[in-house]
Amino acid sequence: MPDRTDSAANFAQRARIARDRSGLTRPVVAGLAGRSSDWVKAIETGAIGMPRLPMLLRLAHIYGCDPADLIGDERLAAASYTKAVHGELPVIKTALTTYRLRAADREPESAGVLAARVRQAWQLWHGKGAHRSRTAALLPDLLADAQHSSRRLEGADRRRALAVQGQVYHLAQLFLSFQPAPELVMLTGDRAMTAAQDADSPRAIAAAAWYMNHVCRDANEAAEARVDLAEQAAALLRQDDPEGIARWGLLMLAVALSFAKIGRAGDAWRYWDRANDAARRLGPEYAHPWLVFGQGIVDAYALTMYNDLIQPGKALEVAAALDLDAVPSATRRSYHLVETARAYGMQNESVASVALLQKAFRESPETIQYNIHTRMALPELAKSGPRMVRRDAQRLATDLGVPV
Repeated sequence: MPDRTDSAANFAQRARIARDRSGLTRPVVAGLAGRSSDWVKAIETGAIGMPRLPMLLRLAHIYGCDPADLIGDERLAAASYTKAVHGELPVIKTALTTYRLRAADREPESAGVLAARVRQAWQLWHGKGAHRSRTAALLPDLLADAQHSSRRLEGADRRRALAVQGQVYHLAQLFLSFQPAPELVMLTGDRAMTAAQDADSPRAIAAAAWYMNHVCRDANEAAEARVDLAEQAAALLRQDDPEGIARWGLLMLAVALSFAKIGRAGDAWRYWDRANDAARRLGPEYAHPWLVFGQGIVDAYALTMYNDLIQPGKALEVAAALDLDAVPSATRRSYHLVETARAYGMQNESVASVALLQKAFRESPETIQYNIHTRMALPELAKSGPRMVRRDAQRLATDLGVPV
C-alpha cells in the first residue's frame, strides 16, 4: 500500500511545478481557486494533502494542465466534470478530417452564396436556444462547400471564398470550445489563419488572430506570443471604416484579456482603454454582426478582466452597471452572467452565484452546459451553503448533466 506521506509530498511537488510552469503567482492562483495564499502555500509544502476532486480539477484548469499531471500515476475521468461531450462532436470531427476529392466536377458555390449561408449560421450561434446543436447541423456541409469553392474558384472570387472559409472554421472552433477535443480546436484555429493569409485579407487575419488568442489563452501559452500575434494583425488594418475599427478594437481587447489572465493589471487596462476608444468611435448602437464587437462587449469583458485579476468586488461593480441588452448575442449574455456568478463565488456568496447560473441557463442553455467554471462550481455549490442553494444547485447540475 503506498505511503500517504510520500503521496502528499509528491503531490505538493507536482502542484508547485505546475504553478511555476503556468507563470502564476500564489495570490493569483488563490484568487482563481477561491482560497487564500496560505492555502496554496500549504498545498505546495505538503502541509495539507491532495484536495477533493472538484478543487483538484479547478487547480488543473487554472494551471492549464491535465489533472493526471497533478496526481501522478493515478487516473480519473476528468472530462465528465470539466468538459461535456456534445452529441455532434464525432460528426464535426469527421467533417474536419474528410476531403471530398472526387467532387471536382461539381460547380463551386460563389463566395456571395457561401457568405449568406455563413451569416445564417452566425445568427443561429448568437441566438437563443440550442445554438451549438443548430450550428452543428449546418457545419458539415458548410465546411465541405467552403473547401470546394476555395479550391475551384480563381482570382478575387477565390480570395473572397477563402475569407468566408475562415469564418466557417471560426464557427467550428467555437463549437469545439469547452469540449474534450483540444487538438481539433487548434486545428480549426490554424486552418482559419491559413485561409485568411491565403485570402490576403487583413480583416480575415484579424478575426483569426482574435480566435487564436482565445485558444492560446485557454492553453495558458505565453502571453508575449499572444500579444505579438494580435499586434501584428492590428498593424495590418486600416481604421477608416467601421469594419477596420471594430477588428482593431477587438484585437486590443484580446491583448487586454491576455495580460489580465497573467495578472499584469497595468498593461491589461492600457489595452482595454484602446478597445474602449474604438467602441466609442463606433458609437453606442454599433455591434459587429458576428464578432459582436461594440461598447456592450467591451464593458462586459471588463468583468472577466477583474475576475482574472482577482478583484471580485470591482467585477461586481462592473456587473451592477452592465447593460446586457447592449450585447446582441444570447451566448455572450449567458457567458457574462456566468462571469458575474464567478465573481460572487469568489466572495462566497452562494445564493447570488446559483441564481445567476440559473439565469444564464435560461438565457442560453448550451452556453452554460459547456462552461468549465459552471461544471467546476456546481458540485461544491450542491454540497455547501443553505439548503435552498444546495437544492437549486443540484437541480441545475442535473439539468446540465454535471455529476455532484
